[in-house]
Amino acid sequence: MTQLTPAERLDWLQLIRTDTIGPISFFRLVERFGSAAAALDALPALSRAAGRAAPIRLADRQAAEDELAATDDIGARLVASCEPDYPQMFLPIADRPPLLCVKGAASLFEKPAIAVIGARNASGVGKKIARQLSADLGAAGVVVVSGLARGIDAAAHGAALDTGTIAVVAGGVDVIYPPENEELTREIAERGAIVSERPLGWSPTARDFPRRNRLISGLVSGVVVVEAAAKSGTLITARFALEQGRDVYAVPGSPLDPRCQGANRLIRDGATLVETAEDILDGLAAQNRGIREGRAPGAPDWEAREGAPDADEARRAAIRAAVFETLSFTPLHRDDILRETGAPAGLIADALLDLTLTGDAEEHAGGRFALRA
Repeated sequence: MTQLTPAERLDWLQLIRTDTIGPISFFRLVERFGSAAAALDALPALSRAAGRAAPIRLADRQAAEDELAATDDIGARLVASCEPDYPQMFLPIADRPPLLCVKGAASLFEKPAIAVIGARNASGVGKKIARQLSADLGAAGVVVVSGLARGIDAAAHGAALDTGTIAVVAGGVDVIYPPENEELTREIAERGAIVSERPLGWSPTARDFPRRNRLISGLVSGVVVVEAAAKSGTLITARFALEQGRDVYAVPGSPLDPRCQGANRLIRDGATLVETAEDILDGLAAQNRGIREGRAPGAPDWEAREGAPDADEARRAAIRAAVFETLSFTPLHRDDILRETGAPAGLIADALLDLTLTGDAEEHAGGRFALRA
């Protein structure tokens, strides 16, 4: 693990704030050029070589400096994925945030953690169950993670304030959302931690919540669903958890209550049924208390399976065309792109990077790519 210098942290921030550069593209660029500074220098020429009509416009350097200063002013900090206090649970995830904004106690990242999530329009019974599970998990030394939304999330955070809770938010760590959670947000900042990959002052939009959801699941050993409709953001988090190799738990509910249909379906599809915190603690014990070894930062997981062999430009162009043909306006996971094209993983990664640099494709949460609308 390496502690960034102030100049390196600024380089990382400017690179990840550059338009079209998502986490996977970020790590690919740093791996190719050796540093964020070198990647920034190479980007304009690289985007022209990839076929972009005009050179890619880098994020404003002064704006990045102002963001770092403002982050420090509110008592938060930007932690890089190569640094020792970055959450170790994120390291095996290819699209982990290169920089994570943390306000509060980063020491909570060192403890086993479970996410407790669910419906915003939760029932009184659902919120009671979330509070009981969270309090019992906290008493057992487990940090409770959630998304600071109305309903189940707020109940889970509130019950774990004394034992440790982390709120993963879709906007900036300084943005209060939803407004009714203002006091809870302040308490979590003082007694727990608030984390985000978004800049300060960022007001969340609909597309920010799936990005946040992959971080909720990535930060924990397991995800507990307490009330979720058949189509809800909660189920997106559960899907991310499965993709990331996390355990999924669900509290059963009445089949007559639409708020329970999603949780009941998860159980039917193989999620562990939860009645008490002991059901979750047993799962943590089976995972060696939820501790997992991470991969060295900077290396996406698919790169470990297969290297990027040398190939001439004609081959690269053919693979880039095949990837472009595979993409649509519906986001497709990089592993599905790999299977569809049958090309080496390293060259697929290069093709996706080229397509994002030219503006033909865009990177979505969870390692998914789509044509740019």
